Amino acid sequence: MLAKLTTKNQITLPRKVIQGFSGIEYFDADVRDGCIVLVPVRMQPVGATLTEIREKMKKLGVTPADVTEAVQWARSEEP
Repeated sequence: MLAKLTTKNQITLPRKVIQGFSGIEYFDADVRDGCIVLVPVRMQPVGATLTEIREKMKKLGVTPADVTEAVQWARSEEP
């Protein structure tokens, strides 16, 4: 299947490609090994509470040490 790149840098995806993503409006776009990778993203409501966020982190197994490490990595000068 072909996808067309427009003059405004927009890509039109074939209907068959997006049929399995009902209700998804946003995709995280990345380039990996010369390929464009789109990952569906479900947006978190603005009203998410800190308690809900902490519960989700616990469910995912994210620890305070993981958060500290991630912040240090993000602040580092390495790409």
